This record gives sequence, structure tokens and C-alpha cells, in this order.
Amino acid sequence: MSVLICGSLAFDTITTFPGRFAQQILPDQIHILNVSFLVPTLKREFGGCAGNIAYTLKQLGGDPLIMATLGADGGPYQERLAAWGVDTRYVKQLGDTYTAQAIIITDQDNNQITAFHPGAMQQAHVTPIEARPDIQLAIVAPDGRDAMIQHAEQLAAAKIPFIFDPGQGLPMFDGAELRRFVDLASWVAVNDYEGKMLSERTGLSLADLSRLPHLNAVIETLGADGCHIWTQGHKQHVPGVAATAVVDPTGCGDAFRGALLHGLANGWPLERCVQLANRVGAIKIACAGPQNHSLGELV
Repeated sequence: MSVLICGSLAFDTITTFPGRFAQQILPDQIHILNVSFLVPTLKREFGGCAGNIAYTLKQLGGDPLIMATLGADGGPYQERLAAWGVDTRYVKQLGDTYTAQAIIITDQDNNQITAFHPGAMQQAHVTPIEARPDIQLAIVAPDGRDAMIQHAEQLAAAKIPFIFDPGQGLPMFDGAELRRFVDLASWVAVNDYEGKMLSERTGLSLADLSRLPHLNAVIETLGADGCHIWTQGHKQHVPGVAATAVVDPTGCGDAFRGALLHGLANGWPLERCVQLANRVGAIKIACAGPQNHSLGELV
């Protein structure tokens, strides 16, 4: 059975700033901000939420089915996905735009500043979701605005349970739109910052959201501290896993979600799913790039 992953495919340009952003940005001068960061290291990686989630899920033995859009420069990404043995029938390549691009600067405290060019991702809604008996589960991850809205509606119409993972796309939506996503989803996954923004815009706390009768749980990730599972207004803390090294946080949330999907697809209790996801996140952060970690020890 397949897991449908709706989200972005992108190229990540990852750079490292050997200082602290806080030492370079003057709070009382934000209104005339003009800052330059010297980044001695630079790497270009395959990325995007859909690609990153699929990478982890595939490594764990899952069957990801990616729904995403590439630009004219996306041939190498198509080849990469084919090399994994991933079904790419829903990966559309457009000739009149670039593949989505993320330019990421990480400081020595693992804070990140990201510039994102959506490119072909803005056309991701052109591929609709139809009911298929072999799709057991899905995720709506950050993608083009129209694609996220339409794919959530289409998944609900097809009666395919899905995780709503707004991620960096959350600011695109107002409270009513976010509440509609939650009403359609079976699970919600956010980090602690996104959780606060989701609550602020919907007017509902994570505890309140978790009381909605159709929602199985809200998963709130806390980085190295693990995560909270909110169910029926109750919070359960699942401790984090210590990483052997802290190298690159890019894609850690996606790695977590890939493992979460793997556990859910196998019918595991949610706590066990999250425990695996915490372990995978710790493995990923010790490795540079969002799609270079190895999970052989977990399979």
C-alpha cells in the first residue's frame, strides 16, 4: 500500500554562517535592516518537503507516492527519484519555470534564515488527487497555496486519511482556512513555533484542537526535546533522542514526518510512531543535507 506525499520538490542551497545572527542584527534598527552574512561553506542539495519525507519513508521500507511539480531544470531530480524506485507518475515537469529553490543560512546556534523561490511549485494544483484503493494514507506538506487547499479537499473527498503539515506554508493561510484544513485532516503535525501560530490564527489552543472529535491527534515537535502528543485535550511528552553530533538541522522535521508516516502506515500506536520519528530526527541532524542520512540500522 502506498503513502501519498503532497508537497514540494526543491533544490536547497545550504550555507553556514560561523557566527550568531543575534550578534549581527540590531533589534532597534530592524526598520532599516541591511545585513550581510559571510558564508564560507556552500552546498547544493536535493530537497523540498515531499522529496525529504519520501527519502526517509523509502529508507524505512515504505512505499512513497510523490505528488509534486518540477521545473525545466528538474531532470536530475526525476532521475534521483527513479533511482530510489519511487513511483513518479504524479511528478509533473513544467518547461517554462524553474524548480523551487531554497537558499538557507544556518548560524552556529542552528538558527536558520531561508529565502524561497516557489517556481514550479505554484503549479502543483494542476495534478488532482483521485480515489485509489492502494493509497492508505497521505500527508499535505508545504506546497503551492492552491495545491494545499485543493489536495486537502480532494483527500477528504476520496476518504484518504491524511496529516496536515503546514510547515513554512502556514503564514499563507488565515484562521478560517487553517480551521478548514484541520477539519479535513486526521492528524496535525507542527513544530512548537508553528503550533503557536496555528493557535493564534484559529483561536484554538492545541489542546482545544485535539478535542475535535474527528482528529486523532496533534503532534507538536520540540527539536532535541522530543515532542508532545495532544489527544482529547491531554498532553503526552515523548522524550527526544540525543544526537551523536549536531551538524545540520535542514530537513529534520521532514525526516520526523517520514518516520511518523511509516509507523502510521503499519498501524503502530502513535507513541511508538513518534519514538521512531525522534530517533530518525537525531540521526538526520548528525548528517549534512536533507537526503543523505542512512537508516539501515533501523530497518
